Amino acid sequence: MKLLDARKDQYRKLAHEQGYRSRAAYKLKQLNHSYRIIGPGFYVLDLGCAPGGWTQMAVKLVGNKGKVVGVDTSYVEEIPGAHIIRENIENEFLVDELLSYFERKVNAVICDLSPQVTGNWSVDHAIQISLNYSCSKIMDKVLMHKGNAIFKVFDGEYSMEFRDYIKKKFSRINLTKPEASRKQSSELYYVCLGFTG
Repeated sequence: MKLLDARKDQYRKLAHEQGYRSRAAYKLKQLNHSYRIIGPGFYVLDLGCAPGGWTQMAVKLVGNKGKVVGVDTSYVEEIPGAHIIRENIENEFLVDELLSYFERKVNAVICDLSPQVTGNWSVDHAIQISLNYSCSKIMDKVLMHKGNAIFKVFDGEYSMEFRDYIKKKFSRINLTKPEASRKQSSELYYVCLGFTG
């Protein structure tokens, strides 16, 4: 147990030292190191971005020539190099706003969102998977051909169903859990490469 706590604290401490808003930034960094989802100059959409750790890391990965937009219903403090939209992913006008800002389709869509956790596991799992379906509808309209995506899933009865749904849209899908995730956490990540639409 002490080892788990040490690892948890290691990433929290790192985030604090390096100016990231959450330890989650390192999950994206590790996923990107393994799969090269985001590269320099990429246009990236971060759905469910609060408090902003993934958005911050995405800004770093895309560099000066890239563009990053974060979307969340919660207030997210300004992030240098990123455009934040406070909006619900269910809003039908969101896609127009995104395409208007980017002025073209994006290279990557990243989704690390979680619902307000109720403590009822089956309810939280169902809501989280439902949010992923909403994200994938946005992705269908904004992601370019051969683009990449990441979806966090709470592992449970609907996660395979979502995998089968999303798998039809990409050349390759990998199920993974980065080291920065808590070992006891049920979160997993589908890394989706080569969008076929």
